[in-house]
Amino acid sequence: MPHPRRHRLAALLLALCLPALVWALLPLGASGQSQDELQQTIDGSKAREGRLADAAARLGRLEQAAARGVAKLQARQAEVQAELDRSQARLTVTETELARQRARLNRLRERLRDDREQLAGMLRAAYVTAPPDVVTVVMEAEGFEDLLTRVEFARRVQKAGASVVEAVRNGRNDAKRQRGRLTKTAARQREVTATVRRQRDAVAQMAAAVQARQAALAQARAARLQALRATRGSRLKAQKTLKKLLDAQAKAAVDKRGPGGPWAIPWAIVQCESGGQNLPPNKGAQASGYYQFIPSTWKGMGGSTPHAYQASKAEQDRLAARLWNNGAGASNWDCAAIVGII
Repeated sequence: MPHPRRHRLAALLLALCLPALVWALLPLGASGQSQDELQQTIDGSKAREGRLADAAARLGRLEQAAARGVAKLQARQAEVQAELDRSQARLTVTETELARQRARLNRLRERLRDDREQLAGMLRAAYVTAPPDVVTVVMEAEGFEDLLTRVEFARRVQKAGASVVEAVRNGRNDAKRQRGRLTKTAARQREVTATVRRQRDAVAQMAAAVQARQAALAQARAARLQALRATRGSRLKAQKTLKKLLDAQAKAAVDKRGPGGPWAIPWAIVQCESGGQNLPPNKGAQASGYYQFIPSTWKGMGGSTPHAYQASKAEQDRLAARLWNNGAGASNWDCAAIVGII
């Protein structure tokens, strides 16, 4: 029973040594760590988790920024590729037209050569053949109208030959001009196409570099997350071990089983108060018995004897249980605080 001063040396030593004894009897974690070591491990793991989580978040933001950069560069690459396709299509059309004009120029050159040869043959024939005199033309004509027709026909034949040659020559010159214009246009379009192609390749290289950075950031973030999971797993394991340790300690502190029991109050308090012995009154407050009742409390609880130690253990158990009141009366024993129950 509680009392203001306790002079019994044995009880005092027992009270001081009890927490160490209780702790020594508790099971340690699988790693053999103490409570302080487990708490340090948990605190260190929490700090490391915080750092890893911050690093993973930062890397995640960088990865997202890189992804946005890749998307923009890919969009730009698609635009440049579309422009390159259009430029290549225009160049193909120009080169096709240039080839057609070259073929046309070659045909016109051949035709002009043939027409010149035919016209030259006509002129040579005209010079070789003796021209008919006026009398012959007049005599052979069937009339004046026929005479006019013959003269006009000869004039048209000569004019037509010259016109054909002139037309072919004009066509050839036009084909030359077209070829020259198309050649210049094709050269400009090739230059434009080459420029656009270089732009496309540059954007593609930039996109590839940003994609490589994004992949590196993702890999680094995955490594941080893996380390975070491992650290969290270690911390949870340490917390579980610590909880088991604390639960075992708490159970031992309130366990009513002990030598000479069962007891009405936790064995740890009984051990601290009397060592489980039915002690006679001490010289101070006259506390006695298994539960160290002082006479006034013993009498107030309805004890049948002047001192608790004079009663049976059953009576002491019954009155101690009533005073304990399922733990609500733990403060009635000084040792409850000493063993860590309150």
